[in-house]
Amino acid sequence: MSEPVSSGLAGVGLVKIAGFLFGATFASIVVMAMTQPKSTREWVVALICTVIASICGGAFVVQWFELHRWAEVWEGSVALAGLHFVCGLPAWVFVRAWFVYAEKRQTMSLTDMIRELREALRG
Repeated sequence: MSEPVSSGLAGVGLVKIAGFLFGATFASIVVMAMTQPKSTREWVVALICTVIASICGGAFVVQWFELHRWAEVWEGSVALAGLHFVCGLPAWVFVRAWFVYAEKRQTMSLTDMIRELREALRG
């Protein structure tokens, strides 16, 4: 027979992980519904970036603002899932912006694009 405390903690841990993945999944679905990707390649890159930004960005925000106590109650876990959701949205925007920018400059090399971006940001 397994120890009830460790089994209970494992169940709680799975609920927390499911909440974070829930936020990441819905962030991806929402942004895909708002702006449809033009190619499969763009869709895959944007989806991966959105999910990674949602999970990692949400974890960074939890650490930065010390929101660990929120995970102790159900409502806090739901709020953390929403936080992970919001952290994934900017990644989709950045990927879409990069694809639009790169598509308009197909003849330029990557170094020329970076040089152009640096000049635009400086002045």
